[in-house]
Amino acid sequence: MKKKNFVSLILGTIGGILFAIGMCMCLLPQWNAFSQGIVIGTVGAAVLFVMLAVRRRMEGKPAVRLNGKNVGSVLLGIVGALILGIGMCMVMVWSMLTPGILVGILGIALLLCLIPLIRGLQ
Repeated sequence: MKKKNFVSLILGTIGGILFAIGMCMCLLPQWNAFSQGIVIGTVGAAVLFVMLAVRRRMEGKPAVRLNGKNVGSVLLGIVGALILGIGMCMVMVWSMLTPGILVGILGIALLLCLIPLIRGLQ
């Protein structure tokens, strides 16, 4: 395993776990830890951003450039993930099975659109 992959593995795992625990702390009222969850989730997100910067530095690439394609890709990913999450909430929390499944499928379709947008078609 290359050094950059190992560092990304460690930082990604730590950041992902911290972010997930923070979100659980925020979203589960039984835990009674909303404020602490925000802090832990923010630390996890910061570790993930540090991982991105470290990975790009180890590959010898410049920092992420802000152009229209990158901003559009990020926005499409955010919108797709939110719509998928809304569909999941509709099914599991609000007991709206059929509409929730349809909204979830729409979110999945938006996320699948990222593949040709980022990689391109050949």
